[in-house]
Amino acid sequence: MKLRLLLLGVCATALAAPAGTAPAATGDLTLRLGKALRSPHLPRSRTAAFAIDLRTGQTLFAQNETLPAVPASNEKLPVSWAALTRLGPGYRFRTELVGRGQRVGTTWQGDLILRGYGDPTLAVGDVHRLAATIRARGIIRVNGWIRGDESVFDADRRVDGWKRHFLGLESAPLSALVVDRAKGWPKHSPPLLAAKLFRAALAERGVEVVGPAGLGRAPAEGVLLAVDRSETLAVVVRTMNRDSDNFTAEMVLKHLGTLDGSVGTTARGAQVVHQEMRAAGIPMTGVRIVDGSGLSSLDRLTAVALVGVIRAGLENPGIRDAFLSSLAVSGRSGTLRNRLAPLSGVMKGKTGTTRIACTLSGLVNGSVIFAVLQNGAPVAFWPARVAQDSFVTALARATRASAGAG
Repeated sequence: MKLRLLLLGVCATALAAPAGTAPAATGDLTLRLGKALRSPHLPRSRTAAFAIDLRTGQTLFAQNETLPAVPASNEKLPVSWAALTRLGPGYRFRTELVGRGQRVGTTWQGDLILRGYGDPTLAVGDVHRLAATIRARGIIRVNGWIRGDESVFDADRRVDGWKRHFLGLESAPLSALVVDRAKGWPKHSPPLLAAKLFRAALAERGVEVVGPAGLGRAPAEGVLLAVDRSETLAVVVRTMNRDSDNFTAEMVLKHLGTLDGSVGTTARGAQVVHQEMRAAGIPMTGVRIVDGSGLSSLDRLTAVALVGVIRAGLENPGIRDAFLSSLAVSGRSGTLRNRLAPLSGVMKGKTGTTRIACTLSGLVNGSVIFAVLQNGAPVAFWPARVAQDSFVTALARATRASAGAG
């Protein structure tokens, strides 16, 4: 069912929910959910909420559901969903070692270039494995430089709408070639740090390098000497969503911008997310994807769009397991580990908190999808979390009551 139909009034009287799946959209439930969201510290005009029965599309609750709101880290949901949809859960990021020149005996006559493709998980251990590959090939001398190539992405380290201190505090600098989140930045750029690490790794294995570490672009006619591949995308988005990892989200979004052969930019990645959302029939009025993490104050999502993303992820058998397992679990894991302890395991979802937004969305008892987005200047985040938890608790109780009645 296209999600835009929800806005056209797919109503409770026309769709009877199967017993034990979700509560009926009764006036009593609507009142309880509305009461849960009320707070003197949270203006109703800036609180958006939407809840549906996953199996029927029946609307259970709606309040300002089409209001464009700052989503905070709930921004990661459309980004991770679009990446899983476009690339598949088994996709792996790669980092290449390219030679410029030729091999003569045990010597590489020329440069060795690390070319990154935006792997957010690239670590010093991966760099050492690449160095070990060179040594295992019998190369013990490099008569050239070790260079880092980040040209697959643009050189922007941050995103529009970020506060200045977000770079380095909330996210590592963005680059197509980043090792261990660019430890040593800003003294050196991420690709230069990567080149230095690789040069040192070669030295540890007895490979003499004549030239220093520097920057450069791998030539099209270069020799591919080794490739490092990341864990699967399913594993990457699990860290991204469960632990709300900002850097990973930004790198995934930029990588999406490279899929048509263009240089990866945040804006191009955002276009891909928009395209996937439109293709799934998710209502896009008011939606603005500016970054991948939700740090940008310029991001906008609606409760309807957010519910649509979650529903699309759960209804796609090719990505369902990876998408669902990327969510934190109430009382058990990720950013929900210390929330909703009485509902341990009942809700899977995504949190989000910035100075101006507090959000929560997810799946309750496997049958109800919901989204709550609360904004303020600043937002009263503690009352917002209390309201969100009360909202989820009411949904969970209604779901259990519906199951018992069935």
